[in-house]
Amino acid sequence: MGTIKLSNEEKDRLVSASHHAPRSLLGFHEVEKSDKTKVWVIRAMEPEAEKILLFWEKQKPEDAVPMKQIHSGGLFEVLLTPLASLVPYRLKIIYKDGAEHIRYDPYYFSPQLTEFDQYLFSEGNHHQIYQKLGAHLHTVDGISGTLFAVWAPNAKRVSVVASFNHWDGRKHLMQSMGSSGIWELFVPEVGEGAFYKYEIKTQADHILIKSDPYGYWMEHRPATASVVTNIDGYEWNDQGWMEHRANQDPLQQPINVYEMHFGSWKRIPEEGNRPLSYREAADDIVNYVKNLGYTHIELMPICEHPLDESWGYQVTGFFAASSRYGTPKELMYFIDRCHQEGIGIIVDWVPGHFPKDSNGLAEFDGSHLYEHMDPRIGEHKEWGTYSFNYGRHEVSNFLIANALFWFDYYHIDGIRVDAVASMLYLDYNREEGQWLANEYGGKENIAAIEFLRKLNSTLFHYFPGILSIAEESTAWPGVSHPTYTGGLGFNFKWNMGWMNDTLRFMELDSVYRKYDYHLLTFALLYATTENYILPLSHDEVVYGKRSLLNKMPGDAWQKRANLRMYLTYHIGHPGKKMLFMGAEIGQWDEWKATASLDWHLMDYPDHQQINEYCKSLNWFYRSHPALFMNDFDYEGFQWIDLHDHENTVISFMRQDATNRSEAPVIFVFNLTPVPRDQYGVGVPEPGRYAKLMDSDSENFGGSGYNKQGEWSAEHMSWQGQPYRLSVDLPPLGAIIIQKFADE
Repeated sequence: MGTIKLSNEEKDRLVSASHHAPRSLLGFHEVEKSDKTKVWVIRAMEPEAEKILLFWEKQKPEDAVPMKQIHSGGLFEVLLTPLASLVPYRLKIIYKDGAEHIRYDPYYFSPQLTEFDQYLFSEGNHHQIYQKLGAHLHTVDGISGTLFAVWAPNAKRVSVVASFNHWDGRKHLMQSMGSSGIWELFVPEVGEGAFYKYEIKTQADHILIKSDPYGYWMEHRPATASVVTNIDGYEWNDQGWMEHRANQDPLQQPINVYEMHFGSWKRIPEEGNRPLSYREAADDIVNYVKNLGYTHIELMPICEHPLDESWGYQVTGFFAASSRYGTPKELMYFIDRCHQEGIGIIVDWVPGHFPKDSNGLAEFDGSHLYEHMDPRIGEHKEWGTYSFNYGRHEVSNFLIANALFWFDYYHIDGIRVDAVASMLYLDYNREEGQWLANEYGGKENIAAIEFLRKLNSTLFHYFPGILSIAEESTAWPGVSHPTYTGGLGFNFKWNMGWMNDTLRFMELDSVYRKYDYHLLTFALLYATTENYILPLSHDEVVYGKRSLLNKMPGDAWQKRANLRMYLTYHIGHPGKKMLFMGAEIGQWDEWKATASLDWHLMDYPDHQQINEYCKSLNWFYRSHPALFMNDFDYEGFQWIDLHDHENTVISFMRQDATNRSEAPVIFVFNLTPVPRDQYGVGVPEPGRYAKLMDSDSENFGGSGYNKQGEWSAEHMSWQGQPYRLSVDLPPLGAIIIQKFADE
């Protein structure tokens, strides 16, 4: 019912912006007097106000009722005889400098967050909490405005500070919702585009200014305010794609990913070297990627982050599409265009750590809220970041809801979870004495393991057919196995070992390659233990590591030949595929996040031919089910010969185990610049065989050494096979062969 008279302490707490429940004192209250009659008490607070007048919707401002000032700090009240009905009222505020302002009173409106919402969040199971916390356009009692809500359980006080209140923390104190730790306030007449933050008073009476953890958009760097944004209402045109995706098994689909950093794919030098926006880039990227035959684009992080040089991996706005490249709906347009042209979107997602920037999650309410208090668990010193406290329900809820959000609102098709190893191991990159063992004395992060399992089971419950990919660099068992078998629940894992080993091999001078075959072949010993993606990622072409082309040994011609051969090995090896942008045009320089790819290279035939070879390989991959139907079954791969060290030649075949009527696809690699005439290749069946691809073809910049278009198999036991082909192997070349379909 409220009280007629406030104590001096209550007044002081309101005026000093120290009250945790301002709605209990401010706004409208019906009070019963000692004689049992009722009276309406309305209180308002506006610092610097000289007068405040109150009037109802149908009254004119000149008929307004003056309120009595009860504290010089801007606290006013009025007692009224109850009216027949209660409707929102307005306040006419006259300031000491003569300025006037008319607005609705935010403290008239009741709290909007339900107890059930609070319960689910505290339990860690509010999967759509992003529709409740944050800033949301909302209508209450017919009045439109914005509903602000934030989790800060250890704060003394939280205020919305914004462009609409001159960033004054005294004006819009939020209401504590009790044990849930959530603070809430509906601010009438605040619409889309308003800049805002949260001002938090800690238990130590320090003032923190924080961006909204659930904000949908943020100011352009280096500014850090959140922006009230309506992301509803985009009209998607990808219904066919979404329905098809839900009914597909990704394990048996061709997946060939083009990894790209949005800000450095292409820039506009004439306009300060700025990056393309989501909308500007849509047609260029879609047409380019579709023509080259990639099935997916993987975007390096597109959540808001403060530093370009972090590539997006130090996130401050987990729900905010980076304003560097446009608005949220422009990103939706980009993804929609990709889907309409048959291209899936994977985004890099970073739940492993977050930066210490003062406006971000770090010590959010003055306590270690999102991060562990103990730095032996909660800090990544080598990155200068904090790790999440996965064992806290609200933190786990924040992250799982964040992943769901991107699938829900942006229709993404997959996430690549960054730095999973750093989450799984308590001793990750920590010396003895710098880490804290789990309750059983082990180094496994039990809370992170449970978080990842819950994440994946929740994702696949809501969105069947999506991709959940782990960047995990250790031998942790069952990363891509279902949770019900004890796995982590991802459906794919990056094969970091394959990437590192094969790149080490390819960088060797061909004279020495025969001594290190294991670098090429070792991955086949464990190829079916996980569902692997073979990444040739951005990490390997930056910071002095050289571009993929420039890693190759030899002169310029040999480098290009080695690259074509390596890309062929990539396509032929079991596992889904991923290639970082720039390799497909033969970029010489290593990647820089602040510069465009070297598109001028496409003016030269050598680079056009590399690009054309990538295109031919990609479409070849997609058109041959043997290369993708059973990547994770030993029946899909067979070595022909991996022991010819002297000639430095390897060969294998891929078979679609679900369709034995299709002949195996045979790959032969000459890993030296010395041609091998009439080289014997064992094959399983008699008949005629055709050359399907030749990395040394003149069309692709090769020497055209092999003039054979087809072969007839000899009945001769060879390399463990009953028949033999005599193949002229080109220098540093790969030949792909298959038996004629009519044989």
